[in-house]
Amino acid sequence: MSLSADRQRCRLSRPGVVCSLGDDLDTIAGALFNGQRGLTTSAAFTPERDLPLGMVTCALPDWHDWPPEQRSRNNRLLALAMQRLHDTLMTLRESVAPERIGVVIGTSTSGIGETEHAIAQAGREGPLPETFRYANQELGAPAHFVADRLGARGPVYALSTACSSSARALASARRLLASGTCDAVVAGGADSLCRLTVNGFASLEAISERPCLPFSAHRDGINIGEAAALFVVTEEDGGIQLAGVGESSDAYHISAPRPDGSGAHEAMRQALAMGGYAPEAVDYLNLHGTGTPHNDSMEARAVTALFETPPPCSSTKGLTGHTLGAAGALEAAFCWLALTHQQWPVHVFDGHPDPELPCLDLVASARAAGRMRSALSNSFAFGGNNAALLMTREEY
Repeated sequence: MSLSADRQRCRLSRPGVVCSLGDDLDTIAGALFNGQRGLTTSAAFTPERDLPLGMVTCALPDWHDWPPEQRSRNNRLLALAMQRLHDTLMTLRESVAPERIGVVIGTSTSGIGETEHAIAQAGREGPLPETFRYANQELGAPAHFVADRLGARGPVYALSTACSSSARALASARRLLASGTCDAVVAGGADSLCRLTVNGFASLEAISERPCLPFSAHRDGINIGEAAALFVVTEEDGGIQLAGVGESSDAYHISAPRPDGSGAHEAMRQALAMGGYAPEAVDYLNLHGTGTPHNDSMEARAVTALFETPPPCSSTKGLTGHTLGAAGALEAAFCWLALTHQQWPVHVFDGHPDPELPCLDLVASARAAGRMRSALSNSFAFGGNNAALLMTREEY
């Protein structure tokens, strides 16, 4: 089922991505389709407790010439993602007026890591370092950073709905185009590792001390990661289209998903309805799949309630860790790669699916995808902030 002529066009450019798998799309695709984990064991954020983390290890742009209020690891990740989008961004600047270019970035950490360093340096009594700027950790800072480097003067804002932040940023980009407010939107997300997030999830007893095992009978929690992923979103034909978005807020609990998966189900249903797709037309499902007992149980129930026969699916968090506010855009980029290369991302776990969960078609080893035309990506967050993105390949 394809988009009809009267449906909104919403093309996703080749993405700029940096994550624990690398910053080159070919390298990332190789790891994605062969199930190669990008996790590093470290006690950097949890002294005396080694944890697997999806740490970015490639060289990041130098920030010493940046204004002090822009010097954050989040912005360094975004700057590298922008470098990987260089040609697309240059074409954008030459073809679209600055006031018609919008920027929407999803994040949950912004520059909190830099605040942690400043407080540690100051101690309990000392003043904060002269180089510290509180503006580093404002949630809107990453969006303004991207807009400043690009010269964009259209709408510029951030969204922070925890783990669905950057999926909602892409949904917002689609709305900015549909409303006629923008001719192009740079959209995506970034989150960086810091003590607050790693220890926060540890305090919820949601962290695993081994590489996570989504949907396994032996799953015991998540791994935290960091990433940045950006797209240029335009009203053009062809390529990979953001054909539908679905959003719901079930507000069941501040940190736990609704057990029956009804909010997740509604987000997926909306995305398919907007794109004009029946469930059986979906060729691949990127699961939120955190590896926690409650999330995976809820999501399996939501998926099997919507799909009479679930499509091939995988959680890529076993490869990158959970990149929080960046996860929605990062996994949209993975779906972009899957549709472009016609290969399914591998679901990495211990090979023991939980028999108490509804059965899913987990892509547990590299296998040919055949003719893949559509992919649905799930992002579910604290407070029941759910989002689903339907992407389609329109060249057929």
